[in-house]
Amino acid sequence: MTFSRRTALKTITGTALTLPVLTDSFASPMNQNAQAPLALKGRINHSVCKWCYGKIPLEDFCKSAKEMGMTGIDLLGPAEWPVLKKYGLTCSMAQGAGKGIPQGFNDLKLHDELVASYEDIFPKLKEAGLTNVICFSGNRRGMSDEEGMNNCAVGLKRLMPSAQKYGVTMIMELLNSKVDHKDYMCDHSAWGVELCKKVGSENFKLLYDIYHMQIMEGDIIRTIRANNQYFGHYHTGGNPGRNEIDETQELYYPAIMKAIVDTGFKGFVAQEFIPKRDPLTSLKEAVLICDV
Repeated sequence: MTFSRRTALKTITGTALTLPVLTDSFASPMNQNAQAPLALKGRINHSVCKWCYGKIPLEDFCKSAKEMGMTGIDLLGPAEWPVLKKYGLTCSMAQGAGKGIPQGFNDLKLHDELVASYEDIFPKLKEAGLTNVICFSGNRRGMSDEEGMNNCAVGLKRLMPSAQKYGVTMIMELLNSKVDHKDYMCDHSAWGVELCKKVGSENFKLLYDIYHMQIMEGDIIRTIRANNQYFGHYHTGGNPGRNEIDETQELYYPAIMKAIVDTGFKGFVAQEFIPKRDPLTSLKEAVLICDV
């Protein structure tokens, strides 16, 4: 499988994504026997990352997500937002600004370009009724963590007045640099939390990706309890392999979701695993696992 989150996020200009096939097990964009929406408990705002389901056309995927009780879909640009709205969904984590994962706010030379890119998308987000947009630290390239943090803070602080004006939260993703994103700087929750403190704004938070942070540091539930005020969004994924979040992997998601609920979190939890079996069946199972 050559398709990855990295290649998906290279398309950030708001044009529609044409995604490759991730699985051969999907026979139809809608199950032959349509079912009523799942009766969920309502304590988790469920969403899902579309890039993991590249074979399924967006409109069909929206219908299925709606049937599963989801209210959002992650990581889509401006061209896709109207499709989500058509089906009563929101883009729970928008993309469409920045330069992708390796080139981020830790590089001072990129700040002017990055600031212009995000200031361009902020009014589009507000017009669409969206509030979250993803951003990245960038790769280290030999830079110390301290220098990179200071550089990120400088660039992000430039954007905070505009973010506040448009009611937008910039959310930097925590990613692992061990397996999937070699050399990425924002690869530990402690580093990200310190950056949040330096920026000092409620319009900047972290995307706590449970799969990535299990690889880098573990101690998932304790970290969520201690730092939840800095986490604006969550992603799932089974480890090892980034596949289904069921009994085939090492994380116990019901306990993790309960810890998130107990913090009073009102944002979104998005499924971001690459299904090895029938994708919609696995996705439905994941929603039920997380619906504590």
